[in-house]
Amino acid sequence: MAARHARPDEVPSTPGTAEADFHTHTTRSDGVLQPAELARQAREVGVRLLAIADHDNLAAYRELTAPGAGPLPGGLELIPAVEINAVSGRFAAELPDGELHILGIGVDPEDGPFEAALAAQRDARRVRFHRMVDRLREIGLGVDEQVAALDLSGDDALGRPTVARALMAAGHAVDVDDAFARLLGHGAPAYVPRGGLDPIAAIRAIRAAGGLASLAHFAEAPTLEPLIRALMDAGLDSIETHHRSFDAATRAAMSAFARRLRLVGTGGSDYHGDHGPYADTHAELVIPASLIAEVRAALAARGRAATMHRS
Repeated sequence: MAARHARPDEVPSTPGTAEADFHTHTTRSDGVLQPAELARQAREVGVRLLAIADHDNLAAYRELTAPGAGPLPGGLELIPAVEINAVSGRFAAELPDGELHILGIGVDPEDGPFEAALAAQRDARRVRFHRMVDRLREIGLGVDEQVAALDLSGDDALGRPTVARALMAAGHAVDVDDAFARLLGHGAPAYVPRGGLDPIAAIRAIRAAGGLASLAHFAEAPTLEPLIRALMDAGLDSIETHHRSFDAATRAAMSAFARRLRLVGTGGSDYHGDHGPYADTHAELVIPASLIAEVRAALAARGRAATMHRS
């Protein structure tokens, strides 16, 4: 019998040590927890500084900080953030899977042009989502009934994990990883290429909105320095050195690379929730206090500290 994963709404029980997490997801993109529940679980295990970086969407930050929303869990600071899945553009030769993910940390949630760019990204996501559903139907693995049960009336950023969960519900996949490996990953039968911003445009949009532009979960960076320098020329000023999936050697190599190129290091769990409560993922996250201080200083230097919402 397969091991049982804890339900994402169960009480966290395995706290880690990281007091910040600059990369998490909620139901406003492809996570499984509502924004308020993610904030609660994160604070319960000791996180004091949290960035919800939903794909192409700042709705979670706005929801949690809206007038009348109620206080955040005691002592929690919330940073407006976003993850933009950027198509490879001119970097296609170096990026065989077709995209780079750019985090915008500390962006201005009231920036109109930035929100317009994100809205266009979400529209492209919706088109891609339905094309994947169509392709699954064509190969005899339809998920129409499962998709029809979803609430797609809002402006959430639809992603492949949502399709993967529909495949699981239809009995076509064991888990999200299985769905990606066999059906939804790059080159798989139901894969549909992404449309939208390229990395240069994504970085420039984030910087124009006052945020740190951080390259996410890209352990290949030290071996692709010309690509990174080209992104820096466009405004990349940060890189994720402490992604939850990185082992100690990778964290050390990424940190050394960031220092040499004078990029701000960031880190995060990349929590989605398919494998249990936030605490289980947080237990694997390593973020030193020096990195948290570096991010705070970088945000303060461009006046973005004012966007942090405190309870």
